[in-house]
Amino acid sequence: MTDSSGNKLLPYAALGICILALSTSAIFIKFADAPGPVTGFYRMFIAAILLSPFALRRLLKNRQVNRRNIVIPLVGGVFSGLDLGIWSIALGYTSAASATLLGNTAPLWVALGAMFIFREKLKKKYWVGLLLAMAGATLIVGSDFLLHPGLGWGDIISILTGLLYAGYYLTTEFGRRSIDAVSYIWIVFLSASVTLFILNMLLGNPLIGYSKQTFMIFIAAAIISQLIGYLMSSYALGHLTASVVSVTMVGQPVMTALIAIPLLGEVPGNSQLLGGIIAMTGIYLVNISHENKKDESS
Repeated sequence: MTDSSGNKLLPYAALGICILALSTSAIFIKFADAPGPVTGFYRMFIAAILLSPFALRRLLKNRQVNRRNIVIPLVGGVFSGLDLGIWSIALGYTSAASATLLGNTAPLWVALGAMFIFREKLKKKYWVGLLLAMAGATLIVGSDFLLHPGLGWGDIISILTGLLYAGYYLTTEFGRRSIDAVSYIWIVFLSASVTLFILNMLLGNPLIGYSKQTFMIFIAAAIISQLIGYLMSSYALGHLTASVVSVTMVGQPVMTALIAIPLLGEVPGNSQLLGGIIAMTGIYLVNISHENKKDESS
């Protein structure tokens, strides 16, 4: 994949903005006085409404979407919606640290999917970077899991969210080959909104009756975490492989920890600082392996 604008830095800049935007997700969930799947639904639904004028204009002008390629973003939206909703359910059965850590196994599943589905040849440097990134994430969010290892229902559900997140990355890499980022992510938001609506109905979660402050948090999460975060991710996946993007997103816990210092007063410990350094080193190796592969193929 190459950047049609010729600027190789744009996809990486988009990833940086994406990580910063998505790193606020945990902060909004912590402040919102609502069940996680409800917050997820409003994030998706409000973002879809805000994006509608821009997406519809593109769709009417370019007519890129047809019956054949619309299936991909619809499936991606189901993956994304289930990932958000089921991860929230997992928090009721296991610790936040374990749920976050096991959910972050997505890069491993993406790498395997890239090998067997897209026939992508991943270098040794990539696998070393992947292991370092996941080891760093373990130190950042998984100290409780390391002290008390074991798999319960909540942990199994969390692994399922990692698989769902991987499904979103792989479908988006494929779908973005024929649809622009704005149109693609708008269809994803609509599909995910329907998925989360059904999930909330099944769980018996009310969608109304929340305070004005909570709805303001829903709107902020929709604009920052969802609209900005997913648009930047979709753009990056139009120029970089899912195997690279998913590992780079392991930088999200690092950024979340930094944001939590001034907002929540949560100062990271030595193990978290070490984990951040290890994770960022792994991310660097993964991206370098991708650049080397592009240089060899050019």
